[in-house]
Amino acid sequence: MKRIIGAIAALGVLAVGVVALTGFHGGCGWRGHGHDPARMSAFVTDRVDDLLDDVDASPEQRTRIHAVKDRMLAAATELRAGQDEAHQALLAEWKADAPDRARLHALVDARADAFRKLAHEAVDAGVEVHDALTPAQREKLTRKIERLHR
Repeated sequence: MKRIIGAIAALGVLAVGVVALTGFHGGCGWRGHGHDPARMSAFVTDRVDDLLDDVDASPEQRTRIHAVKDRMLAAATELRAGQDEAHQALLAEWKADAPDRARLHALVDARADAFRKLAHEAVDAGVEVHDALTPAQREKLTRKIERLHR
């Protein structure tokens, strides 16, 4: 059970990283650099490939896990797409003489629901990755995760 949680945690960390990176307008706060989905995808793909190399993944496993990664990146990109609109709506309420609390709370709730949905998809993705790996591969990945968390 501990190993299952470790593998799910690894993909969860990856998903949270993607969400965190996509949540910051302008690339983690660096104005002028913008959000480049191709760079984000290349970065995540490189990290996933490193992990797949570490566990000696087969071509079939790589295909399955890359499909999961691509789906998660698409979901994170979709989530980020609503970020600018939410920022504009929040700014408009800030500029108003009497901000609409109900509208502000609705905006927060909508964004929280969208993040929650992505987090649930990340858990499902983690289970898919778990199922794609052999017990020996999961053990290798678990050891790496445990080293990273020390």
